Amino acid sequence: MNKFVLSRRRALLLSSGALAAPMIASGVARAADDWPTKPVKYINLFPAGGPTDVLSRIACQKLSDLTGQQFIVENKGGSGGNVGADAIAHSAPDGYAIGLMSVASHAIATSLYARLPFNADRDFTPVSMLWSLPNLLIVRKSLGPKTVSELIALAREKPGKLSYASSGAGTTVHLSGALFCSMAKVDILHVPYRGSAPATQDLLADQVDMIFDNIPGSLAQMGGGKVNGLAVTSLERSPMAPEVPAMTEFLPGYDINSWGGICGPAGLPPAIVEKLNALAKQTLASDDVKNAYLKNGATPLWMNVADTVAYRRAEETRFGPIVKANGAKVD
Repeated sequence: MNKFVLSRRRALLLSSGALAAPMIASGVARAADDWPTKPVKYINLFPAGGPTDVLSRIACQKLSDLTGQQFIVENKGGSGGNVGADAIAHSAPDGYAIGLMSVASHAIATSLYARLPFNADRDFTPVSMLWSLPNLLIVRKSLGPKTVSELIALAREKPGKLSYASSGAGTTVHLSGALFCSMAKVDILHVPYRGSAPATQDLLADQVDMIFDNIPGSLAQMGGGKVNGLAVTSLERSPMAPEVPAMTEFLPGYDINSWGGICGPAGLPPAIVEKLNALAKQTLASDDVKNAYLKNGATPLWMNVADTVAYRRAEETRFGPIVKANGAKVD
């Protein structure tokens, strides 16, 4: 075969490739525009039954209603949310595997853990915020204290003898306790669990003394009469429990909130990101979701994509010094 024929074939191949490229790009764009055409998996980073599970399912039900496709919650708890976050990071970037972007995994973990299987900035595509909510400190009623001042006094009388549960190392439930111990100058043992539900079960069984749980779970337990609610972790009292003081009333400057949003793996097509962000806005604007969130102590918190990216980064920067100041570290 002579050089002329080879050159002609090479030119034809290059030409056909150049023609195919825009066709492929057009096909990807159409797929994004049509999304979703089948059920979407939403990975929750914590076990079923906890506050993030309840709030995630409320949002996913509305997303299902809006799109006509199921948004199925899959719970992957463990390591303070890092197990589920890693599963999101390693999912295919096609819009059919998304999940919870949590303050624990996407803002606190980078400062808390010596090693992580993912990079919070590089391995995810932030889509939208969903909610913000404070934690609420509850103690088992048989422990005795009915106020924060009484709890601090008891902890100082019994250094190292009291314990606080958390939904996992690196969660705001954990850091709320760590910050409390630091600011109140008390020594209380941290006992991490694989989610709020099992932690609360042990609290009710008198296996641990207290928990700084997300406000929906804590309020539910207060209604059961087996615990005392002492303080919320936000700067102001919560409208869900106005009779409960804010921790800053006892420890000035104390402020920790939990938040959740939607993210996907890195490389999620921009058209899907924008469409999902718009759907999240519709979801949080609906009266049924707003009422359900408020009933569970959460404030709807929609943001556009750019603001969502900036908010996550700002929270990561804010929590770094808190983790460092409290000497919290997980190998």
